[in-house]
Amino acid sequence: MSASQQVIDQTKKWINDVVLGCNFCPFAASAIKQERVHYYVENSTSPAICLGSFSREMTRLDNEPGIETSFLIFPNSFGLFHDYLDMVSLAEKRLKQNGYEGIYQLASFHPLYRFAGSPADDAANYTNRSVYPMLHLLREESIEQALKNYKSPEDIPGRNINFAREKGIVYMQMLKDACLKT
Repeated sequence: MSASQQVIDQTKKWINDVVLGCNFCPFAASAIKQERVHYYVENSTSPAICLGSFSREMTRLDNEPGIETSFLIFPNSFGLFHDYLDMVSLAEKRLKQNGYEGIYQLASFHPLYRFAGSPADDAANYTNRSVYPMLHLLREESIEQALKNYKSPEDIPGRNINFAREKGIVYMQMLKDACLKT
C-alpha cells in the first residue's frame, strides 16, 4: 500500500468513525454511501504548491459533477495550527478570486483544531479535529438542498459541541487517534 493510500484510508476511517459515527455532519452519509467523495493527498510542504492543488480540486469539481465533495489532505505540511490557518485564509481568497463564492464552500479540519477563544483541552475542538490537516470543498447547492430537508440546521454546531463535551476529551482523542492505526 502506498503512503498516499494509507493517508486516504486513515481519513476515510476518521470520516466514518468520527464525522459519521458522532453524527457531526448529518448530510455526509449520503455522499459517502454513494461514493461521491474525492480524496487527494498533497505531499508537498510548499504553500504555493498546496494552494495550486486547492485550485485543481475546484476545477475537478467543475469538470466532474459526479463528485459531490473533495478532501485535500496535507500529511506533510501545516503541522502548526497557525500555519494551517494561514493556508485556510489563502484558500478562501483563492475561492473568491476565482469566482467560486456561492458555488463551493470550504470547511477546515486539523489535528490541533482550536476554536477561537476556547482552551486547547476543550473536547468541543474535536468536532473539527482530524487525523491530518485538510481542506474540504463542498458544493454550495448540495448544502442548500440538504438544509431544506433538515429541521433546525442552526442547532447542529451546538449539538456537536455538547456531544463532544459529554463524551469528554479522553474519549474524543482516543476515537480520533484510533483512525491512525490502519
